[in-house]
Amino acid sequence: MGQIDTIANLPLLSTLLLLPLIGIAAIWLIPVAKARHVTLITLTIALIPAIAVIFLLDKGNPDFQFVEQYPWIPALDAHFRFGVDGLSVAFLPLTILLFIGVTLASWTNVQGLQRVYFSLLLLFATATLGVFMSIDALAFFLFWELTLVPLYFLISLWGIGPHRRYAATKYTLFMLAGGIPLLLAIAVMAFNHAEIIGATPPAGLSFNYQALIDTPLPPGLEIVVFLFLLIGFAVKTPLFPLHTWLPIVALEGPVPIAALLVGLKLGAYGIIRFAIPLAPTAAQELHWLLAGLGVIGILYGALAALNQTNLRRMLAYSSMSHVGLVVLGIASFNQQGLQGAVFQLLNFVMIAGGLFLLTGYLHHRLGSTDLIHLGGAAQTMPLLAAFFMFLGLASLGIPGSSGFPAEFLILISALKTHTGAGLAALFGIIIGAGYLLNSYRQCFYGPVLDGQVRAAQDLRPRELFTMALFSLLVLIFGLFPGLVLDLTQATAESWLNRLL
Repeated sequence: MGQIDTIANLPLLSTLLLLPLIGIAAIWLIPVAKARHVTLITLTIALIPAIAVIFLLDKGNPDFQFVEQYPWIPALDAHFRFGVDGLSVAFLPLTILLFIGVTLASWTNVQGLQRVYFSLLLLFATATLGVFMSIDALAFFLFWELTLVPLYFLISLWGIGPHRRYAATKYTLFMLAGGIPLLLAIAVMAFNHAEIIGATPPAGLSFNYQALIDTPLPPGLEIVVFLFLLIGFAVKTPLFPLHTWLPIVALEGPVPIAALLVGLKLGAYGIIRFAIPLAPTAAQELHWLLAGLGVIGILYGALAALNQTNLRRMLAYSSMSHVGLVVLGIASFNQQGLQGAVFQLLNFVMIAGGLFLLTGYLHHRLGSTDLIHLGGAAQTMPLLAAFFMFLGLASLGIPGSSGFPAEFLILISALKTHTGAGLAALFGIIIGAGYLLNSYRQCFYGPVLDGQVRAAQDLRPRELFTMALFSLLVLIFGLFPGLVLDLTQATAESWLNRLL
């Protein structure tokens, strides 16, 4: 027990955050050909504190644990405050695993400016981890905006489409526009805190998440704060009609980077972590808005995916449909819906991220992901086809996969609280089976008509390792969903109690 307590008292979260930055420095000190190796080693080492935090977390304690605080702007009570709870802790190792998968997928794809590419990748990893572990609103916003810098250059410099710079610019402008209401909401809450305690700004300002969550907002102001937060997070989720950047980035940007954008739903996490707990009464009054946005996302994304002729665009719209299901689960405001939503967000990392990586493998071999060029791919790439089918079925919630308990919990909660919306979600899932199976048939079955397909190589060892690991996790969490549900239960109950 003494050794465990000693490890728990170590600054695990700040160590996890600093490791990618150390990796960036190392990349510029070694020969350029070793940049990818340094990136892989750095991310693998980062798994150690990320996994340690999960094993050391007290599952019965709903509060933030492993809390660390470092001064940033003391005059404004803005600090780098880090902490994790049952709703956020599992995102840390899974995020790193997805970055490892992306690194391996970029192993031979990136020929020029390797130091820059892998440095940007590690910077993006730092910013993403910072989003998941920040419990200071201003620090959260800093990491949130920091994700834009590496993504702009990764998309514009290493994109695979002729309009990659347009895609990078559109993505960045959308995210900057979404950041404005986020910052306004954070500022309003900080000034409200000062007014509540009777202090004159800047003395009474606070960006401490734990202080803000206990500071009531006046009813009218609370609705404004909730709507500002919802708009800001909806852009990145994305929710209809703020989704138009996603299919363009999926088609024009690097496929491994698209895997990160599809697999890491930071916007949906922001709704769970910030929008609802900081404005709980407004969120409940506007439950119909959340449920409506979720249903529109489910149906629009599914119908749009059904009409796509490119595998990447199909998967982009598919992810939009599935994240609509997450928002519907959140809008239920019950334990099944919340736990199902968090479970589904974790699934995005393994399932949606894995499907995009597989699509990237196809593109690397064939130079295209248009369905018209991919007929008969299963004949020369049976392993790739098998993993695509397995993860595709998992995305539909087939029993035995991690998608099943997540979708089942969400649907049960939705049918209980928003019956019409739950029925619409069921219809969206049926459409999902249609677009997935139709795209799979066109891509992997039928005669081989393209010479590149006929000469294509199946999964390489590093690709096979990535897909086997992701698929194994999908199976483990599908057969033993208690591993995730037990982790999130206490914090989910505390989250819901704040809404009462």
